[in-house]
Amino acid sequence: MTALAPRTGRIATTASPARLLVPQNPRTAVWHACATIVIWLTSLFVVALWVVGGGVTATIGFTAETLTTLGRLTGLVSANLLLYQVLLMARIPLFERGFGRDAMTRMHRFVGFWSFWLLAAHIVLLMLGYAATAAINPFVQLWQFVVDYPGMLLATAGTVLIVLVVVTSIRKARSKLRYESWHLLHLYAYLGVGLALPHQLWTGADFLSSPLATAYWWTLWAAAAASVVIFRIGMPLLKSARHGIRVTAVERDGDQGVTVRMSGRRLHRLGARAGQFFVWRFADGPGWTRGHPFSLSSAPASAGLSISARIAGDGTERLTRLRPGTRVLVEGPYGHMTGAARKGTKLLMIGAGAGVAPLVSLLEEQPYAPGDAMLITRDHAEGDALRLGAIGDLVAQRGIRFAPLPGPRSPGPSSWLPASHGAWRGAELIRHVAPDLDAYDVYLCGPIPWMASVEADLRDAGVAPDRIHSEAFTV
Repeated sequence: MTALAPRTGRIATTASPARLLVPQNPRTAVWHACATIVIWLTSLFVVALWVVGGGVTATIGFTAETLTTLGRLTGLVSANLLLYQVLLMARIPLFERGFGRDAMTRMHRFVGFWSFWLLAAHIVLLMLGYAATAAINPFVQLWQFVVDYPGMLLATAGTVLIVLVVVTSIRKARSKLRYESWHLLHLYAYLGVGLALPHQLWTGADFLSSPLATAYWWTLWAAAAASVVIFRIGMPLLKSARHGIRVTAVERDGDQGVTVRMSGRRLHRLGARAGQFFVWRFADGPGWTRGHPFSLSSAPASAGLSISARIAGDGTERLTRLRPGTRVLVEGPYGHMTGAARKGTKLLMIGAGAGVAPLVSLLEEQPYAPGDAMLITRDHAEGDALRLGAIGDLVAQRGIRFAPLPGPRSPGPSSWLPASHGAWRGAELIRHVAPDLDAYDVYLCGPIPWMASVEADLRDAGVAPDRIHSEAFTV
């Protein structure tokens, strides 16, 4: 263990002239380019449908037709984004490999809110445009939409469900819900999209304006539905049956943690790498269908897999009651916070709470010389620390430097540090533990606000953005 004094501590380093080859993955840029091109081409195609339908001409002058055509445009874009909501979270390999899990999560949230606001604009603009043309009260026109137009009752029900999902996805509202409750409510988004879109077949002129437009929308809807069935249901079930994963042991990990160990058949064919995560379902009784994302807490091996978690809610508390032999269903592996992202020869790992687990797995898997890897951990109390046994083995056998920083959060500008080290500037501490920063890749894992604080200090310390690797799991 490396002792890092509150302000003047010195860290002993082990010099090593060895240069280690770090694996690279040049295909990542190709996947990213392909995924980006697909999104841009489909988005531009939707706008082209509106232009061909006379949209630009209809906007000249502020008339009832202007409101109506803008309502058509917002409806087209909203429908496209709603379907991309489904595609982005369907675990499609194109997007998973092209963007990575954290970027997809951010995009899912961003696209979701924009699709909602455009949907609201679509309803309001069409209501005002049609009402102005018919010279009637806008609310009377809205009632006529719902009652008299084909498919609009279904669309209204779908819109209500989408509103429910959006409201509960606001961070303040979500923080008041149990994860299990929020996850169940979030699934209503699929039903909401399914109910909101079919009215286009009866009332959407832009959707039926040409055989090309009709083919586009039917193809996109079919792709979204097929993606959910194949990648969210079919492939996980097939993979789980093929590998026969079962719980072998459940161990307490620190005062507030648990580690679950599993075995199965031909686990190397899962293609998992240290730093990645799966969505896990444990068939131990009612509620097993709710999946939870947990990172691998040790380097994956053909002999078994393990996960570690801080006990903080129903999902993690349930892990403590698992029995050996419990069948396990998995989705994954997911995530790009792997050794393939490395560019340097040294490693600086900074983790908080359960975020330490994937960093330990990376340290077990990756090549580095003794003294060339540093692990900094943050916990509220010493007893909360996870994976101390595995960390001790890494210190003894592979020569990593380890600096635990327990205690309450610092009130200073570097809030990721403990109060005992509040006199340190975060960037200064980083340069202190890794004076040759150009040789390092930095891996972060922990709560999102905490990671943002660490990343700000890393940038101030001069770490290049492409040397900072992290992943988020929340929407």
